[in-house]
Amino acid sequence: MYGSYTGRSRTRGRAAGLRTTGTAAALGAALLLAGCSGDGEGGGKKSAPTVEQQPKDKDPYWVNPDGNAARQVAAYTEDGDEKNAELIRRIARQPVGEWISPDNPEAEVKGVTEAAAAVDRDALLVLYNIPHRDCGQFSKGGASDGNAYRAWLDGVAKGIGDRSATVILEPDALLHLVDGCTPQEFHEERYDLLKGAIQRLKQQPATKVYLDAGNAGWQSPDALYQPLQRAGIAEADGFSLNVSNFQTTAVSTEFGKKLSEKIGGKPFVIDTSRNGNGPYTGGDPAESWCNPPGRALGEVPTTRTGDELVDAYLWVKRPGESDGDCKGGPKAGAWWPEYALGLAGATK
Repeated sequence: MYGSYTGRSRTRGRAAGLRTTGTAAALGAALLLAGCSGDGEGGGKKSAPTVEQQPKDKDPYWVNPDGNAARQVAAYTEDGDEKNAELIRRIARQPVGEWISPDNPEAEVKGVTEAAAAVDRDALLVLYNIPHRDCGQFSKGGASDGNAYRAWLDGVAKGIGDRSATVILEPDALLHLVDGCTPQEFHEERYDLLKGAIQRLKQQPATKVYLDAGNAGWQSPDALYQPLQRAGIAEADGFSLNVSNFQTTAVSTEFGKKLSEKIGGKPFVIDTSRNGNGPYTGGDPAESWCNPPGRALGEVPTTRTGDELVDAYLWVKRPGESDGDCKGGPKAGAWWPEYALGLAGATK
């Protein structure tokens, strides 16, 4: 049953409203690099505040200067609400994953990777379009079939080109094969699609691929290592953990090391975007994953983790975007400023 897996993270979806396409992001970056500052003393609409990149040796990933959080900072600043603007800056100044839409992936990815390359940073991309994804819940959908997915994936790869990119490959896709959420009739195709995606993406000379392996509250390493091998983990750069979930970094690291031992010592990355206070333990356990109250931002993105097996702490899930229409939230992926303020305000 869907609600029985309280550890899973079913929190995907494309944002509505303030989210921009890769092309728009590239344009925004170009304007900022050019020093454009709006209408100045002549009045008119104020420009978004400049969002600086993090030091490359600490965090090589691109900070989108035109993302939802940056726009929210601009809106609060224009309204004179500096308190809330400063809270949202905690999110806006960090790099977050760019979840690639089903439409025109080549142009979108090209826009993101070109914007990142323009400031000598790597793009962080999230691919979430596998057929029959999310088992029909808040972010149900995905490519119509295997051929459509392969064509979409090829567009992503072409959009990356020879620019530097890190790809988080298909959150939940492997885990839904293990927990029975995805019907058996689709298993063989999904393994083939995941393995093929890794092979296609690794044809790009500067692309790293991390195949998603769920989170520490979902399945055990013993249940995962053979499916990971079957899905082509040997050809990937590693695996990702805790995407859109709330397991602590310490718990995720311990889990990741146990799993790594079983698959040839592969490294991994951890989504720390909302795990500052760990998992939510109140309310209905079946919905503990969906917009839980009282959560906080986790460790800021960095490649300086102090652990040779942990390649990076990343904000794969974009803090402030809804998990779905639960607990008063908007649709999955939509920007929710009140929740963003809660995350930032609870962060120590």
